[in-house]
Amino acid sequence: MPRLRFDRHELAGAFGDIGTDLPLIVALVGTCGLDAASVCIVFGLGQVLTGLLYGIPMPVQPLKAMATIMLAQKLSAGTLAGGGLVIGLAMLVLALSGLLDLLARVVPGEVVRGMQLGLGITLATLALKQYAGADGASGYALAAVAFLLLVGLRHLRRFPAPLIVIGLGIAYALAFKIDAPALAAGVGFSLPSVVVPSAKELADGALLLALPQIPLSLGNSVIATSRTSADLFPETPVTVKRIGTSYGLMNLLGPWLGGLPVCHGCGGMVGFHAFGARTGGAPVIYGLLYLALGLFFAPGFAQVVEVFPMPLLGVVLLVEAIALMMLARDAVQARPTAWVVFAVAAAVVALPYGYVVGLVVGSLLAWGLRRGWVSAP
Repeated sequence: MPRLRFDRHELAGAFGDIGTDLPLIVALVGTCGLDAASVCIVFGLGQVLTGLLYGIPMPVQPLKAMATIMLAQKLSAGTLAGGGLVIGLAMLVLALSGLLDLLARVVPGEVVRGMQLGLGITLATLALKQYAGADGASGYALAAVAFLLLVGLRHLRRFPAPLIVIGLGIAYALAFKIDAPALAAGVGFSLPSVVVPSAKELADGALLLALPQIPLSLGNSVIATSRTSADLFPETPVTVKRIGTSYGLMNLLGPWLGGLPVCHGCGGMVGFHAFGARTGGAPVIYGLLYLALGLFFAPGFAQVVEVFPMPLLGVVLLVEAIALMMLARDAVQARPTAWVVFAVAAAVVALPYGYVVGLVVGSLLAWGLRRGWVSAP
């Protein structure tokens, strides 16, 4: 398999993570007043460079805990940039010091599988409750047809099912959502703007954004992504040190140009893979989509993104969630008592600081079972 491939399967796979990324980006731009051009251009560059660097469909995703807090508290762009710089430095230190490798060796595999299951359940719930019915009855109909097409045509090689579904979504948007004159009026060339956080914004970003994000990143963005790469691409697994290093560098550079703080993620990798991606070509294609959006369509950002209706994004997210949960099948088969750890780690993901709780409690329980200090029911 080449490191980069640009064909219909990579094109289909390029849409495998859009259900997670695009709604967060739209919400942050609309609610927090972020510059659409800066956000899209930097995000797109991150995707392109990551695809070129890794040669596999390694995702770049907005940091979810940071995004949630930003939306809840409507913090400034400078505070977001400050949080990104702080977490970038922290992750780079963890990676280069070897602490990430130590953590990866200590955390048992069944704990990671449990967190993946919990994340999959969370994503599936979000897809069904908030996305599928966003446009009422017509939205539910679009979601149902799209899901049936993905399942029924999943073995079709000449015309990959995800491309058919994306085409269906665009046709739906043109018929019911897009205002053509407004779309044409929103075309214009844009470049990213420089953001320099103040000392107060750096401090607020560290306390309000970076600190809550670190546990989620350690569990999902680094350890689980490394394990997932070994599952899906056993010939080219990616180490936690490499993931942590690129994570840190992206967040030490992007925030200066108004970009969102970003991470890698096991869910995004599974989404790319489930839609057909096998090389770094998919994130390159995906990144070029955001680059075009930021460079040429930022003035009409709100109108352009309607091309991807929320029910359609919900179906993409649901497929990603199902594929993520399917990875967890081997946990109990490999170790019969693993189901206890598995269940605990999956259950706590939705709690505040759920990933750090899952890492600590799940690891202690797993090692207790292995040493005979704890017995499974």
